[in-house]
Amino acid sequence: MTLGPVMLDVLGTELTDEDRKRLKHSLVGGVILFSRNYASQAQLARLTAEIHALRNPHLLIAVDHEGGRVQRFRDGFTRLPPMRELGMIWDRHPSRAKTLAHQTGWVLAAELRASGVDFSFTPVLDIDFGQSGVIGDRAFHREPQAISELAHSLIQGLKQGGMAAVGKHFPGHGFVRADSHLEIPLDERDYADIEAEDLLPFQQMIEYGLAAMMPAHVIYPKVDSQPAGFSKIWLKDILRNELNFNGVIFSDDLSMEGASVAGNVVQRAEAALHAGCDMVLVCNKPESADKLLAGLKWEMPATSMARLIRMHGKPHPESWAKLHEDPHYVAAVHAVGSIGVRSGDLLLAGELGTCGTSGNN
Repeated sequence: MTLGPVMLDVLGTELTDEDRKRLKHSLVGGVILFSRNYASQAQLARLTAEIHALRNPHLLIAVDHEGGRVQRFRDGFTRLPPMRELGMIWDRHPSRAKTLAHQTGWVLAAELRASGVDFSFTPVLDIDFGQSGVIGDRAFHREPQAISELAHSLIQGLKQGGMAAVGKHFPGHGFVRADSHLEIPLDERDYADIEAEDLLPFQQMIEYGLAAMMPAHVIYPKVDSQPAGFSKIWLKDILRNELNFNGVIFSDDLSMEGASVAGNVVQRAEAALHAGCDMVLVCNKPESADKLLAGLKWEMPATSMARLIRMHGKPHPESWAKLHEDPHYVAAVHAVGSIGVRSGDLLLAGELGTCGTSGNN
């Protein structure tokens, strides 16, 4: 059985019969977890093991675990800083900031891999223009070079922990004020302006071998009338052909308001897949997931299947117990804790990130 092009969520801390039925559908290829799916490290490990046992090759398991406001699992996990904190350190001590970014990526990946999660939708490569509330401190910095260097260090840490990285939100969500969970944002800039700043971190990470990308539910009308995630111009002409990106393209959540321009959920999925996405996400709406699985007709290309297989987490030898006995891990956790997570960054931690209006990007 192959992996399908759809990533869904599940209802709670254990699989229900309804969950199992959906996850065994041939169109499904992955599961995204949320805060409601987590009670403890042991429970999470049981849940991921059961999900992986349903299919061969096993379903991908993903989560939004960026740090700061967007960290699904908290109790028992290291609290990760918002990426802006690393950017602020960069302004004073660039080499120290890169070291901390690497350690943050390693801790993030090692803990998730010890729990059976394949990858996190991270890092955010958007520029912090100071006007997007939904991006805000999730972005590393205002300067593209700082973003590139910090993101590269974080990605190297993820790799050390056995995890591939997903850059988002191509070609850049940081300039618009509107939240694509609730509105359809318009970025009125010319392509040359976007190319000169926003595209630079994405291009740099592609050159470093970035494994996956997530496009923004933002319309750039001077480039295309469709949001980037539904645009052949952005995904095929620019991302694939001009920037030579060969990794996975994940859609952002099709339940978001920014995706509504493409029609109903089946039409949204078809539009995203035809535009160049390898996998589409539908989150927090089981009825939409059922409609999609009943109505979507899609033959999985061999290239998409090969890309998705590479997103499986690499073997990580550390159990949680052994992880806490590793002096390098303990030192990294101490270093990450020293970054200084602000209390205000934790207020919205539970449900903001990639998927759905109650938990998303």
